[in-house]
Amino acid sequence: MKNLILKMTALRDTRGQDLIEYALMAGFVAVAAGATMPGVADSISTIFSQVGSVLGLASTQG
Repeated sequence: MKNLILKMTALRDTRGQDLIEYALMAGFVAVAAGATMPGVADSISTIFSQVGSVLGLASTQG
């Protein structure tokens, strides 16, 4: 029963929602900038690959 209550509480928790929305918005802006300015596309690709490698390291450390 405690496990069910904890799951229900976790479903109602929306504290991380704003962070996800801002990250999505930043991603959309980056894609739009890359589409309109081809010279910026390489820089954006480099930044996203660096962020991806940092997230990959963080997920393995735990």
